[in-house]
Amino acid sequence: MNIIDLAKNTILQESESIRKLADYVDQDFEKIVKIIYESKGRVIITGIGKSANIAQKIVATLNSTGTPSIFMHAADAIHGDLGIIQDDDVIICISKSGNTPEIKVLVPLIKSRGNTLIGMVSTTDSFLGKQSDYVLKSTVDKEACPNNLAPTNSTTAQLVIGDALAVCLLEYRGFSSDDFAKFHPGGALGKKLYMRVSDLYKNNEVPKVNVDDNVKNVILEISSKRLGATVVLDNSGKIMGIITDGDIRRMLQKYESFDKLTARNIMSANPKTVDKNELAINAFHLMENNSITQLVVVQKDKYIGMVHIHDILKEGIV
Repeated sequence: MNIIDLAKNTILQESESIRKLADYVDQDFEKIVKIIYESKGRVIITGIGKSANIAQKIVATLNSTGTPSIFMHAADAIHGDLGIIQDDDVIICISKSGNTPEIKVLVPLIKSRGNTLIGMVSTTDSFLGKQSDYVLKSTVDKEACPNNLAPTNSTTAQLVIGDALAVCLLEYRGFSSDDFAKFHPGGALGKKLYMRVSDLYKNNEVPKVNVDDNVKNVILEISSKRLGATVVLDNSGKIMGIITDGDIRRMLQKYESFDKLTARNIMSANPKTVDKNELAINAFHLMENNSITQLVVVQKDKYIGMVHIHDILKEGIV
């Protein structure tokens, strides 16, 4: 047994099955997207065995992209869980063969309620395929399993059809990144979508010196505020520049005496700034692209604080 060849063959077989799925996307698929979008109810997705596992993943994807969905196990449905279904719900039943005993019991019960029934099935002339109002074709020629038994290509096909359905509904709804953030408030993904500079800079000191301050005051300000830099302001509070640890090192290399030097002499003009309402992840990219570790935070061009790259990193956003 050549394990590497077997693994590669499995991957290639599944990828070929996915490629063929594009040929099965038809008018039914388009109608299904519109029916779900226009429905006042939820999407109830059911299945048994490995199809039930796929159903749960599709439910999670739909819920996270703005389509309220619920998983209902086909076996449990015929033992009381049919009570989940409400009048306006759309039902998606997933099955490779479309002929399992549980499906043959469940489908007539769903039909008797008057709900729209969508079958996601590989064998379209099966019981499920014929009884469904609309069909999502997840047809595969065979499984990647050498015995053509273990669900492999078929479950991958179901998963891909579910993803295609979710993406179409997402686009149809005009579901934006702001909407996505509302459903994903936790973890790094959520923080990327909602955390802003204003959530970070307020915990920091506000280092600042006047353009005419001497070098000693500059060094003390940088040292005491612990951000590795200080902003340089004129008498009216306008931002004139920034002095970083690197500027201090360059000063030491360039000048023999520092007695007559002021902040104006050693600052870097036109520092990079960021509005306090900017997303933290965008602030990180700005620092990364300019090879800097601090950004001057502004509100209507007025200096209000400083954000350090470490502030973003410790939040786990990147």
